[in-house]
Amino acid sequence: MTIDSTTRDRALGAFYGLALGDALGMPTQVMSRREVVRAYGTLTGFAPAGPDNPVSAGMPAGSVTDDTDQAVIVGELLVEGGGHIDPLRLAHELLDWEKGMKAKGSFDLLGPSTKAALDMVARGVPPEEAGRYGTTNGSAMRVTPVGIAFPARPTEAFLDRVVESCQVTHDTTVGIAGAAAVAAAVSTGVGGGTLEDAVAAAVEAAGAGAERGHWIAGADIASRIAWAWELVGGVPEAEALDLVCSLVGTSVASQESVPAAFAVLSVAGGDPWRSTLLAANLGGDSDTIGAIAGAGAGSVAGLSALPADAVDTLRTVNDLELEPLTERLLALR
Repeated sequence: MTIDSTTRDRALGAFYGLALGDALGMPTQVMSRREVVRAYGTLTGFAPAGPDNPVSAGMPAGSVTDDTDQAVIVGELLVEGGGHIDPLRLAHELLDWEKGMKAKGSFDLLGPSTKAALDMVARGVPPEEAGRYGTTNGSAMRVTPVGIAFPARPTEAFLDRVVESCQVTHDTTVGIAGAAAVAAAVSTGVGGGTLEDAVAAAVEAAGAGAERGHWIAGADIASRIAWAWELVGGVPEAEALDLVCSLVGTSVASQESVPAAFAVLSVAGGDPWRSTLLAANLGGDSDTIGAIAGAGAGSVAGLSALPADAVDTLRTVNDLELEPLTERLLALR
């Protein structure tokens, strides 16, 4: 397909929106909402991580985390594979990424499902079996490039691409459903859809994605996205954040963090800056919730709707230049 300027702007909005939400949520991850309020009041922009944060201590304001790094890995493998991801290549790239992070003395390492699965691969377990217990949000946080590269319909063909990005670490009904929701929302936004279109696509894709992979007991992500979206509709921001924390949940579980991201999109009306700031103020897995919300909001609003100074900060602090990779992903679409 011919890529017009609006499609390009939306694709870049999705990728930089992911990085924006990731970096804003970096200092508040693994903190309770009460701790966030005590430490920051209301977070209004990029901030350095506090010295006591067990994951991000020492990271300067504007730093991205594993969410952005792993999304870039997925994007590069999609381009390398002509639209397909080799599960073993993904496994080795993720292991190499973690080795690099350890060498830098970082505590920002692989998540629990990804780590367990890759340990199995290292022991010789086949990729199609390694991800059979992955239920956390690692597949959802890194799937945005799939949404940039492929249209969300036909659904089954789109899900095939989503599953390739999930299989080695999150080959479960819950892991795939969460990733499918995020990828479909992004793809719909990049393709010209409204915020409401993106949310509807996310719910539909999550339902279809739950038919793939190894069955895992857990709440239905499609139902929880729709419920979380409605739960906070018209509710004042502070009260809405409390509702998200107490009822939706902000943990690494896919059935909490993915619906939480759509809840903050609802509260902010899809505004990328407001959505990602709200996610940062949640605490919990705030960087991933912010990354998902930022990708969804950015895919609809476009890069032009993201604050230019914030995007400049992301580029400078992280040596991040997503335009070339985004162009190559769009060439697959």
